[in-house]
Amino acid sequence: MTETYRYDVEILHLLVSPAHAYFGRARDGAADVPTVDAAIAEVVAGKGIVGDRFFGKAAHMDAAVTLFAVEALEAMAMELGAGPFDPLATRRNVILGGAHLAPLLGQDFALEAGGSRVQFHGGRPAHPCAWMNGVLAPGGHAAMSGRGGIRCRALSSGLLHRGPAVLVSPVALDPGQAGVATLLRPGRLP
Repeated sequence: MTETYRYDVEILHLLVSPAHAYFGRARDGAADVPTVDAAIAEVVAGKGIVGDRFFGKAAHMDAAVTLFAVEALEAMAMELGAGPFDPLATRRNVILGGAHLAPLLGQDFALEAGGSRVQFHGGRPAHPCAWMNGVLAPGGHAAMSGRGGIRCRALSSGLLHRGPAVLVSPVALDPGQAGVATLLRPGRLP
């Protein structure tokens, strides 16, 4: 990976959950599953976050870790006249502050935090599900479209730590665009 750009960001939340909470019909309500907002999350190359529902699942290895910008959630709450929203309700693994994520699709990049460096490949957009209408607010599904974050493959093993971090990117990013909806086209998965 060419280390061209470095951005100060913050890892605000690290969601680790061993099971899916949003499946079936929304009218039946979310499943009651344990969810941890971890201070530290262990990432294993090619598998994802240890203890998470996507860890080591063949169908999800190219998209086992989901990154999401808190600014997107804040923009959605403002547009919908609701909130503030609980960032963990989105069920995204890594909630970042100050991170413009859309340009990282198809790119190899890294997060450095707490003395550890974890490399990722931005695989595909994290499209929202209809559950967001009930979990966040009516209209949440549409508001999250184009700003649901990105699903990534872990390229290296390491630890993610909540707190100050550095996003190392091969492409220029604009942190001011972190909450702006973007047409995200799914690329070919490697």
